[in-house]
Amino acid sequence: MDKLKKVLSGQDGNNDDLNILQAANEASTLSWGTRVKGFIACFLLGGFCSVLGVCLLWLPRIGILLFIVLYTFGNVCSLASTLFLLGPCKQLKRMFEKTRAFATILMLLFLALTLCAAFWWKIFALALLFCILQFLAFAWYGLSYIPFARDAVLKLFALCVK
Repeated sequence: MDKLKKVLSGQDGNNDDLNILQAANEASTLSWGTRVKGFIACFLLGGFCSVLGVCLLWLPRIGILLFIVLYTFGNVCSLASTLFLLGPCKQLKRMFEKTRAFATILMLLFLALTLCAAFWWKIFALALLFCILQFLAFAWYGLSYIPFARDAVLKLFALCVK
């Protein structure tokens, strides 16, 4: 009889499942301090991997491969660090907004092409070119978060060309 009352009043067992999901969601959310620590740790790891990759570039035979892997991993870590600040869903939405969708697609494309050129095609000169393009796309993507930064860079290049 109690079960019938719960069902008729809308308090059946489904709410228990919902409460469990809500509790899991609340337990998995990070405090602001933890988010900042995660951002800093991931960003520093990305920077360290990128710098280490550049340092290892000069090793004979294996250096270029280590550079490509560490540099690309460093960029992925740096990009992932921003997920801590806004959360994954909100950050992904912002990455693909109209103003930065092209830069995001280019950045992700060059990340993938760098690894393809190094491991699949085994053309290391092309992989280095993709690393350079990866850097430029990442910089252009980063500038999209600073108001009027892209316009300022374009005007600076226009002045340099004249």
